[in-house]
Amino acid sequence: MFGWEFPPHISGGLGTACYGMTKGLLKQGAEVLFVVPKAYGDEDQRAVRIVNASDVSVNIQDSEFFQFAKNLTYMEIGSNLIPYLDPEEFKKITRETKLQKELRKKSVFAKKFEFSGKYGENLMEEVSRYALVGGAIAEEYDFDLIHAHDWLTYYAGIAAKKVSGKPLVVHIHATEFDRTGENVNTFVYEIEKAGMMAADRVIAVSNLTRNVVIEKYGIDPNKVVTVHNAIEPVDKPEVLNIKKAVKEKIVTFLGRITFQKGPEYFIETAYKILQKDRNVRFVMAGSGDMLNRMIRRVAQLKIADRFHFTGFLRGEAVDQMFALSDVFVMPSVSEPFGLVPLEAMRTNVPVIVSKQSGVAEVLKHAIKVDFWDVEGTADAIWGLLHYKSLSQMFIKYGREEVDSLKWDSAAVHIMNVYREMVS
Repeated sequence: MFGWEFPPHISGGLGTACYGMTKGLLKQGAEVLFVVPKAYGDEDQRAVRIVNASDVSVNIQDSEFFQFAKNLTYMEIGSNLIPYLDPEEFKKITRETKLQKELRKKSVFAKKFEFSGKYGENLMEEVSRYALVGGAIAEEYDFDLIHAHDWLTYYAGIAAKKVSGKPLVVHIHATEFDRTGENVNTFVYEIEKAGMMAADRVIAVSNLTRNVVIEKYGIDPNKVVTVHNAIEPVDKPEVLNIKKAVKEKIVTFLGRITFQKGPEYFIETAYKILQKDRNVRFVMAGSGDMLNRMIRRVAQLKIADRFHFTGFLRGEAVDQMFALSDVFVMPSVSEPFGLVPLEAMRTNVPVIVSKQSGVAEVLKHAIKVDFWDVEGTADAIWGLLHYKSLSQMFIKYGREEVDSLKWDSAAVHIMNVYREMVS
């Protein structure tokens, strides 16, 4: 299995999903060798064996090396495209990378290569180098099947398939259309399409994503299956006992502050609510390329005294934020699935999700609104804040519902795909 991150070192939902999935697969009798660009040594290896791609040597005389090394020059063209970073972070990484550029040009073609494992300026080079490692690992280890997660790992999956002849499953957690709308990056799109075309099976995290794969990438519907994401059951009574230091109700947005997540709609909704009720505070937790623009918009609307930006939260800080929240809102423009609402519901928070999200396909006890419907979202927030019985109903049945959405069930479906491929 090829991934790009694994807990506790995560930047979003991909690493969290991989962790829950591998634990579920272990119970189904699978043995998982999980490859990451950079391992830190503190990953939970009870369900998987972690392979650090930075430790893998590549035979630079091998024909597979030359085939994928050609991509390094091709990928260099788009190397300034950095997902998930705001402009200030981009400038910092660019300055740092310029100092290392010559060193990197030499090392990327060396027998061994130290991956950063981050979404940095040399991300595209690392994707291509990761493919070389994929081929090397396929020669070294014994396995039955290859499973690659998202576009960052598809070249590695293709290389491993070419070397071993074993079946390839690619997992679509998000597409370039989700991240950018119609302004797709052609380099990323071509990698995604190449991975899906080479795969023997494509797993989509929702029917919404499955339709995008079929319609936008031209993939045969017969080889695309839907397996909805799930969530790890966690009992943290100490988190639920956290007391707020403010008297106002708290409405939370948690996610990357990018086009895909619809942060501007959350701010416009906050403005609507605050015109009627000043006894509410809004929190935007996360970072991303739209952060500075969102801060300016809050200032323009003169609601900064009731609006808070926390920056990126991880681990226990996420649970604490939910424990302080009265409502969680996910106004995503295009969300292949969306694990965060499940995390909120697990912490007894009623949720509002956009109809344009995969998680809306599986949730019954969540309020669903079109991402662009600011009035409708404001009405939903108002109702949950002002009608206690309504809020309590969503909390009670939402918690019961999310407790039934386990990775063990999702793993059964994935294991069926594996068996079909291997047989």
